Amino acid sequence: MARLAHVGNAGPVTTPQNLDERFRNAVSALPLPEGRRAPGDAVRDGTTLTGARALELFDAQLASRHLDLAARWLRSFNEGFYTIGSSGHEGNAAVAAALLPTDPALLHYRSAAFFSARAKSLPDAARDVLRGVVASAHEPIAGGRHKVFGSADLNIVPTTSTVGSHLPRAVGLAFALARPGADGRWPRDAIAVASFGDASANHAAATAALNSAGWFEHTGVPLPLLLICEDNGLGISVPTPDGWLAAMLRSRPGLRYSAADGCDLTATYDAAIEAVGYVRRERRPAVLHLSTVRLMGHAGADAEVAYRTADEINRDLERDPLIATARLLVEAGLLGPEEVIGRYDEVGWQVRKVAEEVLGEPKLANVAEVVAPLAPRRPLRAAHKITEVATRALGPGAAARSRAFGGKLPEQTGPLTLAQTINATLTDALAYEPGALVFGEDVGRKGGVYGVTKHLQERFGDERVFDTLLDETTILGLALGAGLDGLLPVPEIQYLAYLHNAEDQLRGEAATMSFFSSGAYRNPMVVRVAGLAYQQAFGGHFHNDNSVAVLRDIPGLVLAVPSRPSDAAPMLRSCLASAASDGSVCVFLEPIALYHTRDLYQQGDNEWLAPYSGPGAWTTEHVPIGRARTYPLGNAQDLTIITYGNGLRMSLRVAAQLAEQGYGSRVVDLRWLNPLPVNDLVREAGATGRVLIVDETRRSGGVGEGVLAALVDGGFVGAARRIASADSLIPLGPAAQHVLVGEDAITQGARALLAR
Repeated sequence: MARLAHVGNAGPVTTPQNLDERFRNAVSALPLPEGRRAPGDAVRDGTTLTGARALELFDAQLASRHLDLAARWLRSFNEGFYTIGSSGHEGNAAVAAALLPTDPALLHYRSAAFFSARAKSLPDAARDVLRGVVASAHEPIAGGRHKVFGSADLNIVPTTSTVGSHLPRAVGLAFALARPGADGRWPRDAIAVASFGDASANHAAATAALNSAGWFEHTGVPLPLLLICEDNGLGISVPTPDGWLAAMLRSRPGLRYSAADGCDLTATYDAAIEAVGYVRRERRPAVLHLSTVRLMGHAGADAEVAYRTADEINRDLERDPLIATARLLVEAGLLGPEEVIGRYDEVGWQVRKVAEEVLGEPKLANVAEVVAPLAPRRPLRAAHKITEVATRALGPGAAARSRAFGGKLPEQTGPLTLAQTINATLTDALAYEPGALVFGEDVGRKGGVYGVTKHLQERFGDERVFDTLLDETTILGLALGAGLDGLLPVPEIQYLAYLHNAEDQLRGEAATMSFFSSGAYRNPMVVRVAGLAYQQAFGGHFHNDNSVAVLRDIPGLVLAVPSRPSDAAPMLRSCLASAASDGSVCVFLEPIALYHTRDLYQQGDNEWLAPYSGPGAWTTEHVPIGRARTYPLGNAQDLTIITYGNGLRMSLRVAAQLAEQGYGSRVVDLRWLNPLPVNDLVREAGATGRVLIVDETRRSGGVGEGVLAALVDGGFVGAARRIASADSLIPLGPAAQHVLVGEDAITQGARALLAR
């Protein structure tokens, strides 16, 4: 029995030195093999694992263990910044061996052995991992921004998820891989694989993924997805109840369940070969449940003695997969005990040598280097993309466009509402972007709750316009996976309030992908969201939601709010072009109350309608991301009103009344809430010296706070006043008027400023 270090009388704690010593003692005690098997033979009767493959996987397991030891060594003198290790999970090397190198993988953070097995080259794998540990700017996937397992060359998609939030993306990726006729990033016979821990399986995102995978299987939709649950029985300090994972995973309809001892290389390999074969052959989802152990605690600072007994720690040590594989190789006659230890030391020497080499590599040096891959925005490329599509629509695609619209082009039908304009723009997008997909709740046969997607499914079929199950996490997960595979997803979130239970798919997954892959992987998408307030007939806080703070707080995310039909089409085309050319993550927030609005100043004036522009005008009417629009009224010299969404219509009405009384205003429609059009705001504010901010979001955390900060940072020194909605949820019926901004409040605010 190897020694365990003791901390007072609290009990044992496993250290890197203990683990190393235990391995040496256990291997040295193994009896010499009675005979030897040829490398091409199975290492054990009844398994498909050959000796040659077992030796390869043992090297990957050794590399994984020594990477953990090196990370702890680097941390001991403050040169390592990540110590969540893979010790006890080395069996996942066998999963890597069962897959094709072209199968995209989204990995659990205890996957060093998988990474090493797929990389094959020990020095390369060790350098990639340890560069992440020391936050080296030369790290090839995240560039020192985080320690992740990822590589574009190895088809390993980086994920920083600790709670399974990458699993909905995995479902979406499998969905994209199975699309007939699709020409994506990966071969069409590929399968998607994602690993996760037992504690993560309880998270809402994991539950959504497990549910949606079964839902797709139940409805006959192909889904080549293999989920690997690596169950070490612990979520940091909280034990997973015995039998819970097996019972939960077995009960999932539509998911084929299998299990194996993840500490036994042959059992894991055979189970993985069988599960991979099933998923690849049947194009159906499966989950492989591997029983593992966790050695050396959750991370470097974790003292297991605080929550585990000596017996519990010792039971895990007895199942050390490295010792189990060494025993397998010795019993098979492939190596003797001394050869095993020699191999262990050789790998350890190579890993330590790489660790010493990466120590001196440079770190990210400034803000510009850190944020460079976050959200690259190249407006000229986006403009060129729009011109390219317009040219195609005017030339060889003209006939197809006419067919898509049923021979009745929208530019020939007269002025359109906001909803009709968005519908026409989506039709054009589907006609000229073969990878464009429109999906969500009720968007297909019904055409959306407000008719915005009406007839799209009839025009383009249910493979490109389709209804999903009612789960926003799954909807965004489908978009995340489809975007990875080269498609252009346009998912719809039915109401803004419904986004909040799934917003981490945007914050933690979509916004981080380019950042943590140095642009090697992208999440192009335009998420359409029906939102904001002022609905008269259908209210309450679930359908009248004015909270956008969480979206404005996501680095790199584009947040567009079209108010008028004349802006909606060019803004939506800008979002689509930016997503296609730059991989942008865009949220297109559509004011529900303005969907069918026709009038501006008086009933029947049709001033809120606008004609739809044909392809010949798309280039000249292009609206770059982050540019505001100004409406001058009267002499436009007395007051600047800054607003957006429903506030634009109300502000224009108030400004018209002020103009009749001799006061000139310039009403600025922000249009883009992220990034804010700062230069336009400062210029228009300075033109009058008086600024009224009309903000339909809440006073605390609302858009108006950002506008005020932008004006101060930009040097504005005039008078400013803010009108915002109350810090309240929006009640049902007429009571909503008490908490929302109204024209009377705007008028009072304007007069107070004009009186100064």
